[in-house]
Amino acid sequence: MKRILVTGCAGFIGFHISKKLCEMEYLVVGIDNLNEYYDIALKYGRLEELKAIKSFHFAQMDLRDTGDLHELFGKYKFDLVLNLAAQAGVRYSFVNPQAYIESNITGFNNIISLAKEYNVAHFIYASSSSVYGKNTKVPFSESDDMEGQVSLYAQTKRANELEALRYSQTCGLCTTGLRFFTVYGPWGRPDMAPMLFMEAIANNQEIEVYNNGDLWRDFTYIDDLVNVVIKIIETDPDSAHPYQIYNIGNSSPVYLRDFISTMEEVIGKQAKQVMKPMQQGDVYKTYADTTLILNKFGIRPSTPIRTGIERLWEWYRKKYLLEE
Repeated sequence: MKRILVTGCAGFIGFHISKKLCEMEYLVVGIDNLNEYYDIALKYGRLEELKAIKSFHFAQMDLRDTGDLHELFGKYKFDLVLNLAAQAGVRYSFVNPQAYIESNITGFNNIISLAKEYNVAHFIYASSSSVYGKNTKVPFSESDDMEGQVSLYAQTKRANELEALRYSQTCGLCTTGLRFFTVYGPWGRPDMAPMLFMEAIANNQEIEVYNNGDLWRDFTYIDDLVNVVIKIIETDPDSAHPYQIYNIGNSSPVYLRDFISTMEEVIGKQAKQVMKPMQQGDVYKTYADTTLILNKFGIRPSTPIRTGIERLWEWYRKKYLLEE
């Protein structure tokens, strides 16, 4: 049985991937520091589901705690590490930059160095579409120039990619970076637009619409992302080309005003929209070129935005509105 470490397992993406891996009968060890960046009850709710699975083992742990990490690596002898732990959020990086340095730089360095020390066969980590920064060429391709990140969060994610490159080039560690594009779905992060908007519309509250709704986002449904990541996990890395980066996006940008209209139709209520200017750290458009993952793995995200919103709304009603 392949032994996989998933960091950030109580997070939105970490939860879904951990659950799927357990269903596939992998031994999954999940760690999370359970920080309070957003409602901790959501993280405990995800963990409750994971802990009910026999092949899942959890340890509350921080990537800064090298002693605990050494003990964990020594005990389990992991075949693969999936590093999803990070301080999330573009806007929060302007408020609390130190959190990003400690988690996304120091923490990342700790976990990748241990992956090398303990001879992990494949180190996979979360990057972000935000690394494309001010790039105006669309769709965003993995071969694009990576200059011009507009937030510390984006800069830390680019730094992770460069650190992985160093380990691949100098140590032969097989690393794969995953540039996620606006992931949404059940158990989603409450600080991101899909959940923020859904909760506000459902409860007749105002939503803040930045740049007057004149924004484009490549929304990626969580099940699509999980399927791609699982495919990458199940594919043996190429030791001759140990450094890889892939976009994981729907490759179908949605205009923000259309996104809100679709959500209004699905929920059956009008949004109370408060127009706001462009936010610091935001970009106008995200758009993933998914040619690489399609050619390499024969798969790419494809769930239409309305279908994804309908599935999210079905989950939200059952969890928060207590509907059967």
